[in-house]
Amino acid sequence: MNTRMFYPAIFHKAEEGGFWVTFPDIPECMTQGDDMKQAYEMAADALGLAITSRKKSKEEIPAASQPCDFIVQDGEMCILIEFDMLAYQKRTNAKAVKKTLSIPQWLNEAATEMGVNFSQVLQEALMQKIGYK
Repeated sequence: MNTRMFYPAIFHKAEEGGFWVTFPDIPECMTQGDDMKQAYEMAADALGLAITSRKKSKEEIPAASQPCDFIVQDGEMCILIEFDMLAYQKRTNAKAVKKTLSIPQWLNEAATEMGVNFSQVLQEALMQKIGYK
């Protein structure tokens, strides 16, 4: 499962310094930063918020355009912003949820004797299953 996406962002040089950033593919996604580094970091966070908001409200997540599809003006740059859905969710939504499951009694007894942490094993297996490293 590939959770990494790359969207072009237009970095506009602000008159008072820094940059403001827009995403042509996701018009509601805008941010700013005092310098290039901060603007990039803010753009990555804004993109994550916009995509997860669309996902929650079951709105379409548009395909990313190619950076060469955009003609930029003086004082503008088209830069690809990377977004990793699983890493973002892990960072912003790490709340534990309780799950009830069933396993054979013999497996429960053997694992308990070995001191196995069931929650940890399940988390590791699920991360492997979804392809998260």
